[in-house]
Amino acid sequence: MIDPILSSVFARAFKSITDEMSISLQRTTRSPILCEAKDFVTGLYDAEGRMLEQTENLPILSFSLAPVCRYIRRYFGDDLHEGDVIFHNDVFSLGNQLNDVAVYRPIFFQGHLVGWSAAKGHQADIGGAVQGGYNPDATECWQEGIRIPPVKVVDGGRPRRDVWDLIFANIRLDIVREDMKAEMGSCVVGERRLLALLRKYGLARFTEVKQHLFESTRRMMEAEIRTIPEGTWPGEAKVYYDGRHKGSTFTIRVKITVRDGRIRFDYTDTDPQTKGFVNGTYTSSASATILTFLQMVNPDIPHNEGMVEPIEIVIPEGTILNAAYPAATTFGNHLCPPNADAIIRALAPVIPDRVTAGWNQLLCALTTGVDSRRREKYVDIGFMGLKGGSGAMKGTDGYDHIGMIDASGGVLDQDYEMFEQQTPHRLVKHEYLADSAGPGQWRGGLGVETRYVIGSDDTTVVAFGDGDVEPAFGLAGGGSGSLNGIELRLPDGTERRLASKDLVRGVPAGTLYVQRAGGGGGYGDPRSRPRAKVREEVRDGVISPEAARDLYGLGED
Repeated sequence: MIDPILSSVFARAFKSITDEMSISLQRTTRSPILCEAKDFVTGLYDAEGRMLEQTENLPILSFSLAPVCRYIRRYFGDDLHEGDVIFHNDVFSLGNQLNDVAVYRPIFFQGHLVGWSAAKGHQADIGGAVQGGYNPDATECWQEGIRIPPVKVVDGGRPRRDVWDLIFANIRLDIVREDMKAEMGSCVVGERRLLALLRKYGLARFTEVKQHLFESTRRMMEAEIRTIPEGTWPGEAKVYYDGRHKGSTFTIRVKITVRDGRIRFDYTDTDPQTKGFVNGTYTSSASATILTFLQMVNPDIPHNEGMVEPIEIVIPEGTILNAAYPAATTFGNHLCPPNADAIIRALAPVIPDRVTAGWNQLLCALTTGVDSRRREKYVDIGFMGLKGGSGAMKGTDGYDHIGMIDASGGVLDQDYEMFEQQTPHRLVKHEYLADSAGPGQWRGGLGVETRYVIGSDDTTVVAFGDGDVEPAFGLAGGGSGSLNGIELRLPDGTERRLASKDLVRGVPAGTLYVQRAGGGGGYGDPRSRPRAKVREEVRDGVISPEAARDLYGLGED
C-alpha cells in the first residue's frame, strides 16, 4: 500500500527539482534567447528514460526530451558511467531542431543507473550557412548546422577536449560554449537533488512510488479521454510556402480516434515532405500534438510518463511532419501552429467548450551581423515582436500578446533596455495592435506592433513562420484575427515586405523594421458581447469606433 502523502511528497519533489534546474539555467546562461526569453526546458527521467517531471518553459521542447533519453540509453547500452555528460541535437535520431541542443547526465546511486537529468535550449548559433541557424534556402540538413548524434563530452568525469573542440570549431559564437556549460550545470543540480531524495528514502521506496505515480496519472488521463465522445474525428490545416516555391501549399491531415480511454492521432494522409526547410521531425510534431491536447484536459494532471501512455501518435516518415533523411527541418517546431489548428478543428464539434479558436500563427525574424559598438557578432530573435494573440474559448477572451501555441506563454518578452544593450538596434515602438483580435462574444487575444531601427550595416534578416496568408480562425460565429506581416523601410525610401520564409542580406543601418503580429480568433457572435465591454475597449483603443459599429453592432441598440 502506497502512502498517499509520501506519493505527493515525491511528486512535489520531482517538480521542485526541475524548477530549480530551470532557475539555475536561466541565471547562468548569457544569450538573451535563454536568460531572457527562457527558450529552454529542464527535465528529470528514470533509468529507462521515462518522464518523472519537467519544467516546461517551452512545451514543444519539453516533450522532446524523453524520446531522446530512451534513444541514448539504447545507444550507449552498458557504456554509461557516473560523471558522463552527453550532448545531442540530431534531428534524425529524435531531435526536434538542430539549434535546440540537449545535455543528458546519467544519475547513479549505489552503483546502479537510477535516472537522468536533462536540459535543452535554443542556441544562438549552430553553424551551417547562416549565422543563427535559420536558413530558408536550405534543402538538406548540412546547410542548417552541425548534427550532434549522442556523444560524450565528459566521460566518467573526465572532459573530452577533443570532442568539445570538434563541436565548437563548427559553431561561430563563443557564447554558445558558455550556454552549454550552463546546461551542464543545470543537470548537475538535478543529479544532486535526486540523489538527496534517494539517500533519504532509499531506492526501493523511490521505485515503488515512481511506479504508483505513473499508474495513477495514467488513470487520470484515461478518465479525461473518456469524457470525449468515442468515434473518429478528422481535421486539417494548411501550411503556406516552403521557402522555395512561391504559392506552394501543404495540408496537415489528422484523424483522431477516441476509444476505451485511449486517443489516437493519425497523420497518415498528411502531405509529403517539402523540398525546402519547411519540414518537421517526428519528435517536434508529436510534441506539438501532446501540448495541444493537454490544453483540452484537466490541467492538474501530473506531467510524468503516465500522462502520455494513453496517447498514440502515428506520423509516417516522408510526410511534412516527419521528413526523411537528409531533409532540411529547421522549421519543424513552427509547424506546431497548423498542427494545432488541425486538432482543434477535429475536436471542436465534439468538445466545443474545451477548445479555443485559432491562435495567431508565428511569424518572426532573426537579425544577425556585427555590432560596431563592440565589434562583436550578435544574433537576436525578436521575441517581443513575434507574440500575437491566442484564440478565445467559450466563456473566456483570448490572451493578449501570448505568442505561438507551441510556447503557450512560456517564452518571455525581451526587456527593452536589454534589447538595446545586446543588439545595435534602437526600439521605436512596441504596443498592442488595435483591431487585431478576432471579434466574438469572447474576442481573441490582441497582437502587437513592433518597430525598431536597425543599427548595424550589412545586417542579415531572416523571416520565418506563417500567418501572413491565412489569419487565426474564429469558432461558433466568431471572426478571424488579423494577418502577420514584416516590412523593411530602407534609408533611401524603398520598402520591402518580407515573405514568411525569407532571407535578406546586406540590410543597411538606419533601416526601419516594422512587424505586426496578428490577434487570435474570436468565439461566438460578436453582437452578443456585452455593450459595456465593447465601449470600454473603444475607450482604451483596443477596438476602433468603426470596428465597434461594423463588427459588434455598437450603436444599433
